Amino acid sequence: MNTLAGRVALVTGAGQGVGQGIALALAGEGASVAVLGRTRGKLDETCRLLRERGASAEPFECDVADTASIPGVVDEVGSRFGRLDILVNNAYSGAFGPLLEMSDKDFARGFETGPFAAFAFMKAAHPHLKATGDGSIVNLVTSAMVRWDPTTYGAYAAAKQALRSLSRTAAVEWARDGIRVNAIAPHALSPGLKWWTEHNPEEAAEFVATIPMGRIGECEEDIGRAVVALVGSDLRYLTGATVPLDGGQAFFG
Repeated sequence: MNTLAGRVALVTGAGQGVGQGIALALAGEGASVAVLGRTRGKLDETCRLLRERGASAEPFECDVADTASIPGVVDEVGSRFGRLDILVNNAYSGAFGPLLEMSDKDFARGFETGPFAAFAFMKAAHPHLKATGDGSIVNLVTSAMVRWDPTTYGAYAAAKQALRSLSRTAAVEWARDGIRVNAIAPHALSPGLKWWTEHNPEEAAEFVATIPMGRIGECEEDIGRAVVALVGSDLRYLTGATVPLDGGQAFFG
């Protein structure tokens, strides 16, 4: 359908899992994609898949924890493609576990690769997105923020809640600049979750039973397609929202 033809997207953590699924969905609608991540081999594989669909795709090695390097990467993307219309902040590298077992370093890393990195990307991308007159940012958060029992997810949920608040503020402050900012809380079959389900089949079955829709989401078909809708013209009046993409597990009031 090529609803995003002529537009350029930057997706962090696009070498695998949800990030790759989002990149594939955007490319399927005609967008060119800057594929960001730490591992060059994974980036090249994602670019290969995107090019098979006829999309323009380029890999950019980037560790989002190195926030000082982010403005340069964003400007390089803008220069390489000639514009930047869409920013997807997906990359995250934090720790999970009980709070009393969490080191200060691990707790801080969740913020460094979460809201701090997203903030750096958003600021660097702002002039590019404003120049298009129809820019869009999608930040990935989590339903663990509102889970009834967040045990072992405390540090993760805290970092993502900060990112959710940042998204809402940017949506309001940048609306007059023609930039929309929304957040999604996805649950999908990433490589990590796939490994866990294969090695813990009984626990996995119990977990899936708690999902109202009775299944785990697909990275491209469920999460990526939702991002396509969010950044497209059909939802051009939606900004500042948090959209749960988890089969009905969470409620964001």
